[in-house]
Amino acid sequence: MAHLSLSIQLAPDAGELPADRRQLRRWANAALTRDAALTLRLVGEAEARTLNAQFRGRDYATNVLTFAYDDDADDAIDAALVQADIVICLPVVAREAREQGKTVRDHLAHLIVHGVLHAQGMDHETAADAQTMEALEIAMLRRFRIGNPYLA
Repeated sequence: MAHLSLSIQLAPDAGELPADRRQLRRWANAALTRDAALTLRLVGEAEARTLNAQFRGRDYATNVLTFAYDDDADDAIDAALVQADIVICLPVVAREAREQGKTVRDHLAHLIVHGVLHAQGMDHETAADAQTMEALEIAMLRRFRIGNPYLA
């Protein structure tokens, strides 16, 4: 089993956290295939918008951003450790959950799993990659009795 070092940060304007910190850790851990040192930062819309504009050139608050750090370390131990910051905008998560008919808690679980998979190098740039990533997310969320997040 992979080892997780997780720092959880809640920005003052993030809003109400729909799950306790132990549950956030369980969701993140479910998506791990390698040892990881992660920071999960839950933010408000202003910070999410600033980060999205600065790093992706998109001037709006997005639901999740993953910043994976690859040091290209020669040391095999360091190279095996996933290091990333995962930023989730709780107001956007709440709005999307309402629009999609989901609970905020379930949508947050999905975005944490999604962000942790990104931290480990997965993406959804091609249809095949998206299909693989979505299948993993569905299976991981099922373990928590959370339905398929891609169904309308």
